[in-house]
Amino acid sequence: MNAAEIIDAVRQVGATLRVEGQSLVASNASRIAPAIKTAIREHKLELISALLAPSCKVTIVEIPREAGHFKRTFAHLQLKPPAMVNVARWRQCVEDGKRFLGRWGSRAEVLGWDARDLFGLHTPPEKPHPSYNRLSKYDGTGLIWLLEGRPVVALTEATAAIENPTGNITTYRRFNKPALGPVGDSMEDFK
Repeated sequence: MNAAEIIDAVRQVGATLRVEGQSLVASNASRIAPAIKTAIREHKLELISALLAPSCKVTIVEIPREAGHFKRTFAHLQLKPPAMVNVARWRQCVEDGKRFLGRWGSRAEVLGWDARDLFGLHTPPEKPHPSYNRLSKYDGTGLIWLLEGRPVVALTEATAAIENPTGNITTYRRFNKPALGPVGDSMEDFK
């Protein structure tokens, strides 16, 4: 692991590293896995250099013309992964977002979808368990995070139809999202 990978792994769990004198200090250190803590100790000098190095970084953000009022949110999402989200999953979300906005952005805007419907994430608890996953809460996760490379083939005011590799269709519900569990667990089923 190099310094950039260690810093990224620390950030993914909602922790941070900073330099104080000749020491590295971690915020939310309890979230950092033991293997990462070992890597921090082994690469202390490299990490201090990386954290103190002047940062002059240019990031090119690609925004589909059809992105409409989603432009700001999507541009922000492309800059860095949200805390406690796996980098590979974030990259997939960015690719899925480009594809979705290019095809469906204008229609989603007309139908009343907002940035939270598309890119929303569950707000993590103050002290999440080490196994906590922001993407495990369907009722708090936006459509784009759930695509994982699958295309949207139809979009209505309330639903999106997602085509699976098998050809089957999964329906994402914008409103009244059921909690994860067997069909029939929703209060809507009792009306």
